[in-house]
Amino acid sequence: MKRLTQLAVVLGISAASAACFAQVQPAVNTMRQTALSLEQQGKTEESETAWRAILKSHPGDPEPYAHLGLLEARQEHYTQAIGFYRKALSLGPHLASLRMNLGLALFKNGQLKDAIDVFAPLRKSEPAGSPTAQRLTILIGMSHYGLAQYAQAAVDLKAATDRDPKNLSLLLVLAHSYLWSKQFKYVLDVYHQILTINPDSAEADMLAGEALDQMKDNTGAREMFRNAVKANPKEPNAHFGLGYLLWTQKLYPEAATEFQAELANDPNHAQSMLYLADADMQLNQTAAALPLLKRAQTLDSTLPLTYLDLGIVYSETGRNDDALHQLTKAAKLMPNDVDVHWRLARLYLATGKKEEAKLEFDNARRLNREADEALYKKIANGSARHAQATDAIPSTPANPEQ
Repeated sequence: MKRLTQLAVVLGISAASAACFAQVQPAVNTMRQTALSLEQQGKTEESETAWRAILKSHPGDPEPYAHLGLLEARQEHYTQAIGFYRKALSLGPHLASLRMNLGLALFKNGQLKDAIDVFAPLRKSEPAGSPTAQRLTILIGMSHYGLAQYAQAAVDLKAATDRDPKNLSLLLVLAHSYLWSKQFKYVLDVYHQILTINPDSAEADMLAGEALDQMKDNTGAREMFRNAVKANPKEPNAHFGLGYLLWTQKLYPEAATEFQAELANDPNHAQSMLYLADADMQLNQTAAALPLLKRAQTLDSTLPLTYLDLGIVYSETGRNDDALHQLTKAAKLMPNDVDVHWRLARLYLATGKKEEAKLEFDNARRLNREADEALYKKIANGSARHAQATDAIPSTPANPEQ
């Protein structure tokens, strides 16, 4: 949520100042002027005291509630601010500026669905293309983004970037939305748009690389990640992204170099440690892998591959109890991984636990069979579609004159 709020600030979204409401009684006294003056001077406690005093004598006036909400929001006490704003709206429901402040408090408090419910009607009431409509479109898009509703976020953020095509921060969020909603072609479209603004955008290169990787364009993906590293060798995750791509393609020596480069930038990058260790194992450098795996597991205990790899290392070095502990944990985290069950079966067999071994071998065979069946169905469905497409093409007579 912190990152979402920061993104909103980068995009130029700021809370509208609480409006001075017309509902105050004609006999506006010096207490109100004092409260406003204290608020403008940043004297929060004194201003709050003054507004609460006014509230006692004007309990039906929305203005004190609105200003108390504003004071709480400035202190990032968003839950309290939301309560005051809602109370003010119940007394003055037609105050659009107050609704905007309520929506912003909800947004910053992580109540994104509720924020959308406030922002959407406000946008409908604004003239299309107005600065306020643009701000609301960005806020709605960012709210969907924070809810991981990336396809919907992309719709709103695309509308916003159409009106502000040079906003690099907004374009990057749009590209992420396309990537995570698997609209890879549009990621590349936004990537080319970003390059017209910042030809050296490492983050844009990484996004394009991820999209190309998903599109199975290995060469293009490698090129994009290499561009990202070249544009900014210190860009967080740039070396890791390239290293991971190389690792998936079994280019282990090159991958290890990139993981080492990421660790030079961030010595506590747990994933780089893990995949560097795995690359070392693939290159038969088990001794180098072990301390990396231990450290990675300490830094992040949620990475399943650390348990599998440690289980393999311990099995190969005769530490069967440690191996069993690691592989059992790996099986819980990766229940559909054939390699985990196969290695557990071998470990059980080596330690004389034949029944447990049989169960794990059965699990491994079942998973292999299911994978084979899925592949068969995929091939069969593809063949069926091809046959249907062929049937739809009119046949040409051997002799056109017949």
